[in-house]
Amino acid sequence: AARVDAAHGAPVSASPERAPTRAPGLPPGAAAAAQAQPAPPPPSTGDIELRLLMEAIYLRYNHDFRDYTGASQKRRLAHALTQMDFRSISALQEQVLRDPEVFARLLQFLTVPVSEMFRDPSYFVGLREHVLPVLQTYPSIKIWVAGCSTGEEVYSLAILLREEGLLERALIYATDINPQSLEKARQGIFSAEAVRGYTINYQRAGGRRAFSDYYTAAYGAARFDPSLRANVIFADHSLATDSVFAETQLVSCRNWLIYFNRR
Repeated sequence: AARVDAAHGAPVSASPERAPTRAPGLPPGAAAAAQAQPAPPPPSTGDIELRLLMEAIYLRYNHDFRDYTGASQKRRLAHALTQMDFRSISALQEQVLRDPEVFARLLQFLTVPVSEMFRDPSYFVGLREHVLPVLQTYPSIKIWVAGCSTGEEVYSLAILLREEGLLERALIYATDINPQSLEKARQGIFSAEAVRGYTINYQRAGGRRAFSDYYTAAYGAARFDPSLRANVIFADHSLATDSVFAETQLVSCRNWLIYFNRR
């Protein structure tokens, strides 16, 4: 059928029905296939509770766990619910918002206060052979151990620097968001059982002395030489919410990077 141009009275041919267009670059049928795909399932109640708890912690305490990997969070929270005797994440959230002491307890589960000295010995071999020669060229050295946990990596680096003659002109910033972990790091006391494993790591990392030279053992524990932490500044700092506070030549963040998602 034809229609009439209202302005000129001339007949105008009707346009045929137009086929749906596809986006440039898509093969035929791709758009239809995409439309036919089912929508992703809605998040579970547990996932919603988890997101709400992390948002509540951020708004209430300015600690940001929102971009931690979901699998890691779920494991820790499941353990926290059992140990803290809560039936659900929602019940835990209510108390976390109202009682800072409950949050302080939860923080011990959300953070990872577990590490070891000279963990992954090949990493410290690489530091000794490739990184420390570069640091040697600086008149003063600043190192940041971000997420230092209970201090194992801090003492490992201090020992490494001492053996290379760099500790006296080095300043190490050791930061974490967990006050209990920071206090343990300041003390420099570790169990004798753990130190036996650290000794093996130290030897594999190319240690140049007897590992026992660096600590005093008594009552089933080892107290590391206080001079190792003489140039260490322990401080509360959140990598997620706080800004960079100093220029450094080396940043070590092995204790936390694996727990964040790619975003």
